[in-house]
This record gives sequence, structure tokens and C-alpha cells, in this order.
Amino acid sequence: MPAADASVRPREWCGGLDGEFLTPDARRGRRSQWRDRPGIAPGSCTVEARSLARYYDVGVTIPGQRVSEPEPRPVFDRCPGLLAPHQAEDGLLVRIRVPGGQTSAAALQRLSAIAHTFGSDDLQLTSRANLQIRGVAAADVDLLADEVAAAGFLPSFSHERVRNIVASPLSGLSGGLGDVRGWVAELDRRLCADDELAALPGRFLFVLDDGRGDVASLSFDLAVQLNGPDDALILVGGSGSGFRVPTDRAVETVLGLARRFVQLRAGLERPPWHIRELDQGVLTPLARPVTPVLGATQPALGAVGEAASVQVPLSLLTPAQVAAVARAGGGPVVLTPWRGLVVAGAASRLNLLTAAGLLADDGSAWSTVTACIGLPGCRRSAIDTRQLATALVERLDTGSPGPEPVGRLHLVGCERRCGAPNEPHLDLVAPASVEQALEQITDRDGQVR
Repeated sequence: MPAADASVRPREWCGGLDGEFLTPDARRGRRSQWRDRPGIAPGSCTVEARSLARYYDVGVTIPGQRVSEPEPRPVFDRCPGLLAPHQAEDGLLVRIRVPGGQTSAAALQRLSAIAHTFGSDDLQLTSRANLQIRGVAAADVDLLADEVAAAGFLPSFSHERVRNIVASPLSGLSGGLGDVRGWVAELDRRLCADDELAALPGRFLFVLDDGRGDVASLSFDLAVQLNGPDDALILVGGSGSGFRVPTDRAVETVLGLARRFVQLRAGLERPPWHIRELDQGVLTPLARPVTPVLGATQPALGAVGEAASVQVPLSLLTPAQVAAVARAGGGPVVLTPWRGLVVAGAASRLNLLTAAGLLADDGSAWSTVTACIGLPGCRRSAIDTRQLATALVERLDTGSPGPEPVGRLHLVGCERRCGAPNEPHLDLVAPASVEQALEQITDRDGQVR
């Protein structure tokens, strides 16, 4: 593959084929060119042309922007989407945005059937409460995208990678100062209707917190935290800076700030991915030091009011588990950014969920052990992380002699440490056995993050 030309400065993410770069205007309303380009494999844009597109920072300081990191970083984020698949060792991976994690048992069943037909059966949960399908053949990507769109998960072709919205999972079901689900729907609708916001980076994140402080504890770009019936706190670039607005102006305000961010980054040689990479005073003069409510993060497992809160071991939701969710609840389901599910109306049917392998016990080691995808799904990995994680959990749950608990553990197959949980954790880097993993825990050879 020829080296990328550092003099080339395409404006945005590659949305064409054969190295053709489309600006947001050219990309808007254009689903794909696969049917019109015989011999071009679906997904070749992200697999090959994006690699050609990358150029690296040379360590300059740009006015209004943070001094660049010591290690070079691609200008274009490589977050996958439904129309921008990522090439993995086990096939193509597509990411399906689920704003606020708000979906239903019926929609999950439909996506599970799509994964069974075109991918590797399981639906993979992400740390932004989205879903991924792995193991997709290049020849099937177009058909898969058609099916997912028909299921209602693609309201905008041009905005599909920017619909990154995380919300308090229990909002409207249990606790909180109010119900932010209406904000989720309004923000998503208005985001998709704004042509300018199609140019947001794929890593940009909106957070909507119902006042309990769960998702306000995450790393985000713009957040709204409910403070009362008529009062909301806008958080800018993190939990320490923001200003107050009336609740009926909250969505309008964060969209305006996101639009301003797009305008600012468009004029920079090395466009930032996140607001925290900019001087926030340039974005808005209203931001001041603030102290938002920061509470417990992950919902407790088990019955929560009339809902059931469960963890998905290794973030892989199997067809049997999806079927159990449909039997237990049959209505609204919320994906959580801690790779769990909140199933409305299923508190009395927890046994159906646990019988399918979903976790409802905070005391199990599965509630603290996560892993990257590992072998055979990732060629960079040195180990089968999922197999080792299962063996480690069995060892920890049997009460066998071992190290004292250290909180969350994340097994990774290489130094990239992908798939990290949102909260502080200890990375266990490519241990060859359970014994080596236990040694890393004891010696803290992993890195606490």
C-alpha cells in the first residue's frame, strides 16, 4: 500500500470508495456506491482508503488547541459504523448506534436474527450502550445494512456515526430527578436534522443524566444533568465546567455548542476529536467551574423496582439470551454503558434471564471481569481473552486461594488495551494462564486506569 501523502488534507471521514473522499455535503443522503461500482467490495473504503487517508501530527501547537500528544495520532477517527465497517480478523465489524441505549425486546430479536444471518450470532455491547455485529462477510455488508435500516436503526445515512448519546439507564423506571428519555428522542431527532452536525467526529459523545450522577461520571464532550423540574446543568468537555439553563432549552443549548465545535475544528490543520482538546473559553464564554452530582455508576444487579438489571458476560448477547429477554419482559429494554441490560417489567422473571446466562448477582466475579475480543477475532491479540476470562471467573468464584479483590479487572491481549470499561480498573495484559493473571493481580503488574 502506498504511503499516505502528508500534504493531502481531506475535510472529513472517507465516505467513498477507492480512496475517494467525500465532504459532509457530498456524503449527505448518499448511502453507498456499492451497487453502482461493480467489483468493489463493501467495506473497502474503511479497510483500505482510510489507511491511505491518514496523516500524522508533527508536534506543532495550534492556537485554541491543546499541545499535541507526544505520540502521533491519525487526524480521522476510525470509529466504525453500519456504513463504515471495520476489518477485523474474524471478518467485518459493524457498529449500530442505539441513542440512550433505548430499544425494545422485539428490536433486539430482529437484530439478533440479522446477526445470525450475516454475522457471528452474538450482539456485542459497547461502552457507549451501542451494539456491534462481528464476523460479517464483505459480500453481505450491503444486505445487512438494508436489514438494520429496515429495523429502524438508521434514521440518517449522513449522521449514523455521530448519534452517540448515553443516558441514565434507569431514567423513567426507577429513581432520578426526572425522566430524560424525552431528551434522548429530541436530541437524536434534532441532531439528525442538522446538516452541519454530520461533520462531528465519530468519537464525540453526548450524555444525558437524570440527576443521579451515574452517566455524568463518564468521559464525554457535552452533558446535560437534570437539577430539578425546571433547571439543568450543561457540562462542557467534562464534569468540572459548565453553566445552568432552563430544562426546555437544554437540548437546544448542547446542539448549539456542538455546532460551534464543528465550526472551530473545521479551521484547524489538525482537527480535534473532543471538546477537551480545545480551550473551552473559545467554545463558550459561559462555562465556569461547577460541581455536578456524581453518584454510583453501574445500576445494581437484580430487581430494580419493576425492572430487571442484568450484566452481559463478556459483552456478548447470545440469541438464547435475547429470547429470554423477550420472554421475561417483552417491552422496553435499555442497554447500559456498563455492558448490561435493564429489562422493563421483568423483576419477577429474573430466573428466566439468569437461566440464559445473564448475570443478576453483584457478588459474582463476572460483575468485575471484562475482556477485549482477543483471539481469534483480533490478530493483534496474543491470547484467547474470552476463554481465559471464563477460567479466571471460575477460579475466583470457587473461592480458591488467590489475591485480594482489587475492583474491576480487564483482560487484554496486547498493549492496545481495547474494550476498556468506563470505571477505574486493572488491565491484565496478555497473561498466558490463570496463574499468570493471578500473579498480575497480586503484583499489580497490570496498569490501574
